[in-house]
Amino acid sequence: MSKSFRILAADHTAITVSNLERSLAFWRDVLGFELSHTAHQTGELAREITGVAGAEIRLAVLKAPGGHKIELLEYLAPSDRKHVDLRPCDVGSAHVALLVDDLDAVLNAIAASGWKAAGQPQTLKTGPNAGKRVVYVRDPDGTTIEFMQPPIKAVDSC
Repeated sequence: MSKSFRILAADHTAITVSNLERSLAFWRDVLGFELSHTAHQTGELAREITGVAGAEIRLAVLKAPGGHKIELLEYLAPSDRKHVDLRPCDVGSAHVALLVDDLDAVLNAIAASGWKAAGQPQTLKTGPNAGKRVVYVRDPDGTTIEFMQPPIKAVDSC
Protein backbone atom coordinates (compact mmCIF):
# COMPACT_ATOMS: atom_id res chain seq x y z
CA MET A 1 0.00 0.00 0.00
CA SER A 2 1.49 3.35 -0.95
CA LYS A 3 0.57 6.58 0.75
CA SER A 4 0.60 10.09 -0.61
CA PHE A 5 1.85 11.77 2.56
CA ARG A 6 4.58 11.52 5.16
CA ILE A 7 4.76 12.39 8.83
CA LEU A 8 7.26 15.23 9.24
CA ALA A 9 7.75 15.09 13.02
CA ALA A 10 5.99 14.66 16.35
CA ASP A 11 4.91 18.11 17.53
CA HIS A 12 3.46 17.64 21.02
CA THR A 13 1.77 15.33 23.48
CA ALA A 14 -1.47 16.56 25.05
CA ILE A 15 -2.68 15.59 28.51
CA THR A 16 -6.15 16.45 29.81
CA VAL A 17 -5.91 17.60 33.42
CA SER A 18 -8.43 18.51 36.12
CA ASN A 19 -6.54 21.57 37.35
CA LEU A 20 -4.29 23.49 34.96
CA GLU A 21 -2.48 25.47 37.67
CA ARG A 22 -1.64 22.34 39.69
CA SER A 23 -0.33 20.56 36.60
CA LEU A 24 1.62 23.62 35.46
CA ALA A 25 3.24 23.81 38.88
CA PHE A 26 4.49 20.27 38.43
CA TRP A 27 5.64 20.37 34.80
CA ARG A 28 7.14 23.86 35.02
CA ASP A 29 8.27 24.22 38.63
CA VAL A 30 9.22 20.63 39.55
CA LEU A 31 10.39 19.25 36.19
CA GLY A 32 11.70 22.53 34.77
CA PHE A 33 9.77 22.63 31.49
CA GLU A 34 9.60 26.10 29.90
CA LEU A 35 6.15 27.68 29.51
CA SER A 36 5.68 28.52 25.82
CA HIS A 37 2.17 29.96 25.89
CA THR A 38 -1.35 29.69 27.24
CA ALA A 39 -4.64 29.93 25.38
CA HIS A 40 -8.38 29.75 25.84
CA GLN A 41 -10.52 27.97 23.25
CA THR A 42 -14.29 27.98 23.13
CA GLY A 43 -17.23 28.04 20.74
CA GLU A 44 -17.14 26.71 17.19
CA LEU A 45 -13.32 26.49 17.08
CA ALA A 46 -13.10 24.25 20.16
CA ARG A 47 -16.02 22.10 19.00
CA GLU A 48 -14.64 21.63 15.50
CA ILE A 49 -11.12 20.79 16.69
CA THR A 50 -12.13 18.36 19.44
CA GLY A 51 -15.50 17.05 18.33
CA VAL A 52 -16.81 17.87 21.82
CA ALA A 53 -20.03 19.92 21.81
CA GLY A 54 -19.81 22.88 24.18
CA ALA A 55 -16.05 22.47 24.75
CA GLU A 56 -14.31 25.28 26.60
CA ILE A 57 -10.61 24.72 27.16
CA ARG A 58 -7.83 26.49 29.03
CA LEU A 59 -4.49 25.22 27.87
CA ALA A 60 -0.79 25.68 28.44
CA VAL A 61 2.03 24.51 26.19
CA LEU A 62 5.39 23.66 27.77
CA LYS A 63 8.68 23.00 26.02
CA ALA A 64 10.84 20.06 27.00
CA PRO A 65 14.58 20.04 26.57
CA GLY A 66 15.14 18.60 23.10
CA GLY A 67 12.16 20.38 21.58
CA HIS A 68 9.13 18.16 22.28
CA LYS A 69 6.15 19.99 23.75
CA ILE A 70 3.60 18.97 26.38
CA GLU A 71 0.16 20.55 26.05
CA LEU A 72 -1.92 20.60 29.23
CA LEU A 73 -5.68 20.91 28.62
CA GLU A 74 -8.23 21.79 31.29
CA TYR A 75 -11.77 21.48 29.96
CA LEU A 76 -13.98 24.02 31.73
CA ALA A 77 -16.98 22.65 29.80
CA PRO A 78 -18.94 20.55 29.14
CA SER A 79 -19.99 19.93 32.71
CA ASP A 80 -20.48 16.17 32.23
CA ARG A 81 -16.82 15.37 31.60
CA LYS A 82 -15.55 12.30 33.43
CA HIS A 83 -12.51 11.36 35.45
CA VAL A 84 -11.37 7.92 34.31
CA ASP A 85 -8.77 6.12 36.39
CA LEU A 86 -6.97 4.17 33.67
CA ARG A 87 -4.20 1.81 34.70
CA PRO A 88 -1.19 1.43 32.40
CA CYS A 89 -2.63 -1.95 31.26
CA ASP A 90 -6.03 -0.48 30.27
CA VAL A 91 -6.84 0.15 26.61
CA GLY A 92 -6.58 3.87 25.88
CA SER A 93 -3.91 4.48 28.50
CA ALA A 94 -0.88 6.37 27.21
CA HIS A 95 2.28 7.70 28.80
CA VAL A 96 5.07 10.13 28.10
CA ALA A 97 8.65 8.86 28.57
CA LEU A 98 11.27 11.39 29.67
CA LEU A 99 15.03 10.83 29.75
CA VAL A 100 16.63 12.14 32.95
CA ASP A 101 20.20 12.32 34.21
CA ASP A 102 19.47 11.39 37.86
CA LEU A 103 16.39 9.27 38.50
CA ASP A 104 16.79 9.35 42.28
CA ALA A 105 16.86 13.18 42.30
CA VAL A 106 13.74 13.26 40.11
CA LEU A 107 11.94 10.87 42.45
CA ASN A 108 12.90 13.00 45.46
CA ALA A 109 11.56 16.16 43.75
CA ILE A 110 8.38 14.34 42.76
CA ALA A 111 7.80 13.05 46.30
CA ALA A 112 8.30 16.57 47.68
CA SER A 113 5.65 17.85 45.23
CA GLY A 114 3.05 15.30 46.34
CA TRP A 115 3.25 13.02 43.31
CA LYS A 116 4.44 9.44 43.71
CA ALA A 117 6.06 6.63 41.82
CA ALA A 118 3.75 3.78 40.83
CA GLY A 119 6.45 1.24 41.70
CA GLN A 120 10.18 1.00 42.31
CA PRO A 121 12.86 1.92 39.75
CA GLN A 122 14.11 -1.07 37.81
CA THR A 123 17.15 -1.57 35.56
CA LEU A 124 16.28 -3.06 32.19
CA LYS A 125 18.38 -6.14 31.48
CA THR A 126 17.77 -6.80 27.78
CA GLY A 127 16.79 -5.10 24.55
CA PRO A 128 17.68 -1.70 23.11
CA ASN A 129 17.14 0.01 26.47
CA ALA A 130 19.30 -2.43 28.46
CA GLY A 131 21.01 -0.66 31.36
CA LYS A 132 18.42 2.12 31.67
CA ARG A 133 16.76 2.61 35.04
CA VAL A 134 13.02 3.20 34.60
CA VAL A 135 9.96 3.90 36.72
CA TYR A 136 6.38 5.03 36.15
CA VAL A 137 4.96 8.00 38.06
CA ARG A 138 1.24 8.79 38.29
CA ASP A 139 0.10 12.40 38.57
CA PRO A 140 -2.90 13.43 40.73
CA ASP A 141 -5.20 12.85 37.70
CA GLY A 142 -3.76 9.36 37.13
CA THR A 143 -1.70 10.20 34.04
CA THR A 144 1.43 8.06 33.73
CA ILE A 145 4.86 9.54 33.08
CA GLU A 146 7.82 7.22 32.60
CA PHE A 147 11.22 8.45 33.72
CA MET A 148 14.27 6.78 32.17
CA GLN A 149 17.89 7.23 33.26
CA PRO A 150 20.49 6.04 30.73
CA PRO A 151 23.29 3.90 32.10
CA ILE A 152 26.13 5.85 33.64
CA LYS A 153 29.22 5.34 31.51
CA ALA A 154 32.33 4.21 33.33
CA VAL A 155 35.25 6.58 32.99
CA ASP A 156 38.58 4.95 32.12
CA SER A 157 41.36 5.87 34.52
CA CYS A 158 44.90 5.80 33.23
